[in-house]
Amino acid sequence: MLTVADIMTCDVVSITAATTVREMAEIFETKHFGTLPVVDSEGKLWGVVTASDLVEQDRPLHMPTVISLFDWVIPLGGEGVLQRDLDKITAQTALELASTELVTVVSTASVSDAAEIMSNQKLHALPVVDGGVLVGMVSRIDIIRSMNR
Repeated sequence: MLTVADIMTCDVVSITAATTVREMAEIFETKHFGTLPVVDSEGKLWGVVTASDLVEQDRPLHMPTVISLFDWVIPLGGEGVLQRDLDKITAQTALELASTELVTVVSTASVSDAAEIMSNQKLHALPVVDGGVLVGMVSRIDIIRSMNR
Protein backbone atom coordinates (compact mmCIF):
# COMPACT_ATOMS: atom_id res chain seq x y z
CA MET A 1 0.00 0.00 0.00
CA LEU A 2 1.36 3.39 -1.02
CA THR A 3 1.47 6.07 1.65
CA VAL A 4 1.50 9.83 1.37
CA ALA A 5 5.23 9.73 2.23
CA ASP A 6 5.82 7.70 -0.95
CA ILE A 7 4.34 10.32 -3.28
CA MET A 8 4.57 13.70 -1.52
CA THR A 9 6.89 16.53 -2.46
CA CYS A 10 9.41 16.86 0.36
CA ASP A 11 11.24 19.95 -0.85
CA VAL A 12 8.37 22.32 -0.09
CA VAL A 13 8.44 26.01 -0.87
CA SER A 14 6.84 27.69 2.13
CA ILE A 15 6.32 31.25 3.25
CA THR A 16 6.12 33.06 6.57
CA ALA A 17 3.40 35.29 7.98
CA ALA A 18 5.47 38.34 6.96
CA THR A 19 5.64 37.37 3.26
CA THR A 20 4.07 40.14 1.19
CA VAL A 21 1.36 39.77 -1.42
CA ARG A 22 3.86 40.85 -4.08
CA GLU A 23 6.33 38.13 -2.98
CA MET A 24 3.56 35.51 -2.99
CA ALA A 25 2.48 36.56 -6.48
CA GLU A 26 6.05 36.13 -7.72
CA ILE A 27 6.27 32.64 -6.21
CA PHE A 28 2.93 31.62 -7.72
CA GLU A 29 4.02 32.94 -11.11
CA THR A 30 7.52 31.46 -11.21
CA LYS A 31 6.94 28.15 -9.43
CA HIS A 32 3.47 27.43 -10.86
CA PHE A 33 2.10 26.36 -7.48
CA GLY A 34 -1.51 26.74 -6.46
CA THR A 35 -0.98 26.55 -2.70
CA LEU A 36 1.69 27.97 -0.41
CA PRO A 37 1.95 26.73 3.17
CA VAL A 38 2.63 29.36 5.83
CA VAL A 39 5.00 28.18 8.56
CA ASP A 40 6.49 29.68 11.70
CA SER A 41 10.19 29.77 12.57
CA GLU A 42 10.06 26.16 13.83
CA GLY A 43 8.45 24.83 10.65
CA LYS A 44 5.02 24.38 12.22
CA LEU A 45 2.19 24.82 9.76
CA TRP A 46 0.23 27.96 10.58
CA GLY A 47 -1.90 28.52 7.47
CA VAL A 48 -2.13 28.30 3.69
CA VAL A 49 -2.48 30.85 0.92
CA THR A 50 -3.86 29.78 -2.45
CA ALA A 51 -3.56 31.45 -5.81
CA SER A 52 -7.31 32.01 -5.59
CA ASP A 53 -6.76 34.09 -2.45
CA LEU A 54 -4.60 36.47 -4.47
CA VAL A 55 -7.06 36.56 -7.36
CA GLU A 56 -9.83 37.57 -4.94
CA GLN A 57 -7.89 40.73 -4.10
CA ASP A 58 -8.65 42.09 -7.55
CA ARG A 59 -12.36 41.46 -7.48
CA PRO A 60 -14.78 44.29 -6.77
CA LEU A 61 -16.23 44.60 -3.29
CA HIS A 62 -19.93 43.82 -3.31
CA MET A 63 -21.97 45.55 -0.67
CA PRO A 64 -24.17 43.02 1.10
CA THR A 65 -27.90 42.95 0.66
CA VAL A 66 -29.54 44.35 3.77
CA ILE A 67 -32.97 44.52 5.27
CA SER A 68 -34.22 47.31 7.45
CA LEU A 69 -36.29 46.38 10.46
CA PHE A 70 -37.32 48.85 13.17
CA ASP A 71 -34.49 51.27 12.30
CA TRP A 72 -31.93 48.45 12.30
CA VAL A 73 -29.97 47.58 9.19
CA ILE A 74 -29.27 43.86 9.10
CA PRO A 75 -26.87 42.49 6.45
CA LEU A 76 -28.11 39.26 4.92
CA GLY A 77 -25.49 36.55 5.19
CA GLY A 78 -24.16 37.84 8.51
CA GLU A 79 -22.21 40.86 9.66
CA GLY A 80 -18.86 39.11 9.34
CA VAL A 81 -19.11 38.54 5.58
CA LEU A 82 -18.40 42.14 4.61
CA GLN A 83 -15.56 42.38 7.14
CA ARG A 84 -13.94 39.15 5.84
CA ASP A 85 -14.19 40.44 2.27
CA LEU A 86 -12.62 43.75 3.27
CA ASP A 87 -9.84 41.96 5.13
CA LYS A 88 -9.02 39.78 2.11
CA ILE A 89 -9.08 42.64 -0.38
CA THR A 90 -6.84 44.88 1.74
CA ALA A 91 -4.40 42.17 2.92
CA GLN A 92 -0.74 42.97 2.43
CA THR A 93 0.91 39.90 4.01
CA ALA A 94 0.34 36.19 4.41
CA LEU A 95 -0.66 36.86 8.02
CA GLU A 96 -3.66 38.85 6.77
CA LEU A 97 -4.52 36.65 3.79
CA ALA A 98 -3.89 33.06 4.89
CA SER A 99 -6.58 30.61 5.80
CA THR A 100 -5.93 29.11 9.21
CA GLU A 101 -8.72 26.55 9.06
CA LEU A 102 -6.36 23.81 7.94
CA VAL A 103 -7.03 20.44 6.38
CA THR A 104 -3.90 18.29 6.57
CA VAL A 105 -2.77 14.71 6.30
CA VAL A 106 0.00 12.76 8.03
CA SER A 107 2.79 11.15 6.03
CA THR A 108 1.74 7.63 7.09
CA ALA A 109 -1.77 8.00 5.68
CA SER A 110 -2.64 5.96 2.62
CA VAL A 111 -2.81 7.63 -0.77
CA SER A 112 -6.48 6.71 -0.96
CA ASP A 113 -7.11 8.53 2.35
CA ALA A 114 -5.41 11.64 0.97
CA ALA A 115 -7.43 11.36 -2.25
CA GLU A 116 -10.66 11.10 -0.27
CA ILE A 117 -9.80 14.18 1.83
CA MET A 118 -8.88 16.20 -1.25
CA SER A 119 -12.02 15.13 -3.09
CA ASN A 120 -14.37 15.78 -0.17
CA GLN A 121 -12.81 19.15 0.66
CA LYS A 122 -12.32 20.14 -3.02
CA LEU A 123 -8.60 20.79 -2.48
CA HIS A 124 -5.87 20.78 -5.12
CA ALA A 125 -3.06 20.31 -2.61
CA LEU A 126 -2.80 19.04 0.92
CA PRO A 127 -0.12 19.91 3.48
CA VAL A 128 1.55 16.88 5.04
CA VAL A 129 2.33 17.37 8.73
CA ASP A 130 3.90 15.18 11.35
CA GLY A 131 3.70 16.53 14.88
CA GLY A 132 2.41 19.85 13.55
CA VAL A 133 5.57 20.35 11.46
CA LEU A 134 5.25 20.66 7.68
CA VAL A 135 7.09 17.73 6.08
CA GLY A 136 5.66 17.84 2.57
CA MET A 137 2.82 18.61 0.19
CA VAL A 138 0.73 16.20 -1.80
CA SER A 139 -1.15 17.42 -4.86
CA ARG A 140 -3.74 15.96 -7.17
CA ILE A 141 -1.06 15.31 -9.80
CA ASP A 142 0.96 13.34 -7.21
CA ILE A 143 -2.05 11.10 -6.66
CA ILE A 144 -2.63 10.70 -10.40
CA ARG A 145 1.05 9.78 -10.91
CA SER A 146 0.79 7.17 -8.15
CA MET A 147 -1.80 5.32 -10.22
CA ASN A 148 0.98 4.20 -12.57
CA ARG A 149 2.94 2.50 -9.77
